[in-house]
Amino acid sequence: MNALLRTYGAYVRTTHRFPVLQTIVPFIPVVVLWAGIAESGLFPRAFFPGPADVIRSFGDLVYKGILPDYLADSVGRLIVGAGIGMALAIPLGLLVGLNARAHAVLSPPLLFFQAIGDIAWLPILIIWFGFGFTTMTFVIVYTVLFPVVISTVLGVRSVRQDLIRAAQCLGASPPRILLEVILPGALPNIVTGLRNGLGYGWRALIAAEMIVGTSGIGFLMFDARRAGSVVEIVLGMIVLGILWYIVDAWVLAPIERMTGQRWGLVTR
Repeated sequence: MNALLRTYGAYVRTTHRFPVLQTIVPFIPVVVLWAGIAESGLFPRAFFPGPADVIRSFGDLVYKGILPDYLADSVGRLIVGAGIGMALAIPLGLLVGLNARAHAVLSPPLLFFQAIGDIAWLPILIIWFGFGFTTMTFVIVYTVLFPVVISTVLGVRSVRQDLIRAAQCLGASPPRILLEVILPGALPNIVTGLRNGLGYGWRALIAAEMIVGTSGIGFLMFDARRAGSVVEIVLGMIVLGILWYIVDAWVLAPIERMTGQRWGLVTR
């Protein structure tokens, strides 16, 4: 028991000094189990490739330039779609959150369209726009829009009314109240909505690339299915997981945490 505690203590100290180990270590048993099953011959290697096969495929696709180009295409589409979605969602959320009449008029359509899955739009989008960038951008915008709108409305309505009244008593104009009281108070919720929306948008993008794409990680995986290349499908799944973990854990989560700390909602 004491040896186990000492080992755990050494692990905690090591991961504290090298935080990246905290990410890598939990995956070591998974990779070992995966390699063991692949090497056991229980399944044909063509249907169950091992880690070494995936690494070789990764090197081959990087050397040919296919993986970097497809990855850049997917990330570029996500950035454009998420940017448009945010530009639409935040003002709309502010309007719905601040104006009772707008809330009454717009809430039913928002709830209605939120219930329609993003992928459900693909058949009609293909008829309207064909197979291409516009269709995939629409899917991302549609997916990002609703979490950000709902979080913005929640953030606006969570701002304490006494802060708004205090600003009014001090002579602040409505635009200044919006910029210096309401927006800062709603910002933690907006960032949380953005984090969720980007996660949903990433998954929707991959699904759209599989169906209507001509490039991207989703297209790479679906094209590998047609070629019967399980190793490239597994590689695509691993790339998706690693990329989103980096974006969420190393970019979005710290921004969300710092936003909450900045406005006094989280104790350091």
